[in-house]
Amino acid sequence: MDWERVRIFLEVARAGQILKASKHLRLNHATVARQLTALESSLSSKLLERHTSGCTLTPAGEALVKAAERAESEFLKVGASIGSGAETITGTVRVGAPDGIGNYFLAERLGELADRHPGLVIQLVPLPRTFSLSRREADIAVTLEQPKHGRLILSKLTNYTLSVYAAQSYILRQGAITSQADLAGRLFVTHVDDFVYSSALDYAAVLGRLMSRRYECGSVVAQMEAVRSGHGIGILHDYAAVRFPELTRVLPDVRFVRSYWMTSHPDTHKTRRVQEVHRFIASSVKAAKSSFEAR
Repeated sequence: MDWERVRIFLEVARAGQILKASKHLRLNHATVARQLTALESSLSSKLLERHTSGCTLTPAGEALVKAAERAESEFLKVGASIGSGAETITGTVRVGAPDGIGNYFLAERLGELADRHPGLVIQLVPLPRTFSLSRREADIAVTLEQPKHGRLILSKLTNYTLSVYAAQSYILRQGAITSQADLAGRLFVTHVDDFVYSSALDYAAVLGRLMSRRYECGSVVAQMEAVRSGHGIGILHDYAAVRFPELTRVLPDVRFVRSYWMTSHPDTHKTRRVQEVHRFIASSVKAAKSSFEAR
């Protein structure tokens, strides 16, 4: 069995689309389709049902995915062992993270690491509602909750806090906020409920009962920019808000404490590139630990 064809099949199975897989593989769409057909011919078995919207696995395809992932894991382990003594760090490491820590902490620092290692490609991507480390959708994931299932290398990064903020221009225009009663009638800048993928994001409900007017944004960055622009009041990450002097923390007695966890998969964790990125994230968070919690 041709491993290169199996590798291409595995990427298509994970992506669910030939076109999407071809982009990941950096191959022509027609080449990927041709290699799949050749693999099916060599096995005398149909592996994928191809539809206009994507591909679904046949029972034979599902069996091959399991076998291919076991083989891939062994290749990764051997590669990690052989490459552990290499002086340079090369390859690609994908880091999935919520957009708060992704945009306001990791983006800047991982850029420094990428600059330090010319052969290392770091991909910082938004963490989706569901993801799979075993399917190589990320090499390292920063999560809002402690994962309960799966073979994972798990460590707690840090606690972090969120507080209530308004821009100084908003307070000058709309009046001071000295108690929760002052929130009545104000515009609440908050998240879109449909985009909430973790119970750790439920803090907005507390103030949402006090402010009936809402401006809902699909990302932490959008909420931050709306509050900075003086359009309303929002619950923001303290480690991000401290960057912007135009923001004022109001209602200091209202504070929410949450946690970040870091996970990686045992099959890839021992590769030098993943270990280096994992170590760098952990040490960077530790060095900045005091900034993650409001005083």
